Amino acid sequence: MRWEKLPQLKFFRTLRFRLASTFLALLGIVLAVVGIVGTKMLESVVETTNEQVLYEELSALRGYLHFDQGLPYWFEDPSDTEEEAAVGRLKSVFVITDDEGKAWQGSDPPFEGLYDRNTILAEMKQIERTKQPVIKVITGNNVRYQVISSVMTDADHGRHWYVALGRSLAEDEMVVRRFRRNFMIFLTAALLACAVVSWYSAGKALRALKSVERAAQDITGSSLGVQIAKRGADDELDRLIDSFNEMSRRLKLSFDQIRQFSTDVSHELRTPLTAIQGQLEVALFTATQKEQLREAIENALQDVERLSNLVRALLLLSQSETGQLPMNKNALDLSRLVEDLVDQFQIPAEACEVKLTQTSREPVWCEVDRTQMERVVTNLLSNALKYTRKGGWVRAGVERAGSSVRLVVEDSGVGIPRSHLPHIFDRFYRVPDPNPEKGLGLGLSFVASIVKAHGGEIRVESESGKGSRFEVLLPAGAARPSEVPVLQS
Repeated sequence: MRWEKLPQLKFFRTLRFRLASTFLALLGIVLAVVGIVGTKMLESVVETTNEQVLYEELSALRGYLHFDQGLPYWFEDPSDTEEEAAVGRLKSVFVITDDEGKAWQGSDPPFEGLYDRNTILAEMKQIERTKQPVIKVITGNNVRYQVISSVMTDADHGRHWYVALGRSLAEDEMVVRRFRRNFMIFLTAALLACAVVSWYSAGKALRALKSVERAAQDITGSSLGVQIAKRGADDELDRLIDSFNEMSRRLKLSFDQIRQFSTDVSHELRTPLTAIQGQLEVALFTATQKEQLREAIENALQDVERLSNLVRALLLLSQSETGQLPMNKNALDLSRLVEDLVDQFQIPAEACEVKLTQTSREPVWCEVDRTQMERVVTNLLSNALKYTRKGGWVRAGVERAGSSVRLVVEDSGVGIPRSHLPHIFDRFYRVPDPNPEKGLGLGLSFVASIVKAHGGEIRVESESGKGSRFEVLLPAGAARPSEVPVLQS
């Protein structure tokens, strides 16, 4: 039995059912409140109207009832049919008693609630005290009547007479019952109609969610870029579709980068491994002297060192692109760092017959990771020296740029063709060069990742034969020269 109920429970837990039932429940509550309030207002209006009619009939009774020789009598014109009808309505439910509660005249058949002597005497005392008529409800012949009672005085004899008249509440109660019945019919029809509409509307609204579900199920390694068409409503579901499409786009981009990275790594690793394998095989099968074996081992070690550098660069690049690169930001005089590195590169610069200078030595403070910034400056200086001809120059400098710090490394080297500028920060991208030893194509991509990790940006301006200018913009952060002790040289 328990397992048979599971499909039903699953249906009641669906989002469509919950949305439709929630709307229907709220609507039912609102309509029920409206019905209760409407019924109460109708009953109040009917009761107020009845009281007004009773007061009017009591006033009419006072006009038709007179006293003669100490006794009351009805004064009416028998020839006036309207007046006769009015008096007839007054006499349908009425009673007139003396000041001792003894009935003088009353409606026939008599209503027990009208003739109770104790009630009459109590009401006469209340009327005398409050100077207001008394209104009550009695039941007679299985019909409820609303009755108004008052006191009339025979001025000639100084005697008080009790008068009471009433009107049937059957028609008024019928109006209230009819209103309740009609409202219940309306409530039932409205809830049924709204149940159908809410179920259809919820299904239509959730149709977009089903498209998201189908798209998520269709995503595979070969279809990561699945996009869902928007409905054009610019609502929460359209924003969900936008988020899903953006997530799908990012996933596709990430997986494409992974595939490309794997392809690039395989290509770059295959070359040194093939070289090592070839050198060792040649040495194994052809070397007959110790010098030949030594030369083969030396060549293999050079390729192993190149392979080790490649793996280390790939590891650092992977860490920087995935946000796992360890960052230890501190206040640093970036100008002093550039000065130290420029001094370190003087020997290789002299070996290349290139003039290496620093454009400015004024302290420029910013919050950066010293180790990573050393890698940035080292890569930029190394590239500048590598691609600058003999007799050329390389300049490096740091300056303030508003709330940022600008690091510039420029040279008079061979420059970069305009068609290659958009790609120089891509992994393994190298401008065609006859010398394959000039780099792995990872340095600038590594520099760009470090700069991005610091919240900065890197720009390049270059022209073939006229040199290159690399500009790095970094946020200065909260570092101030007064907050950090200046290192003495």
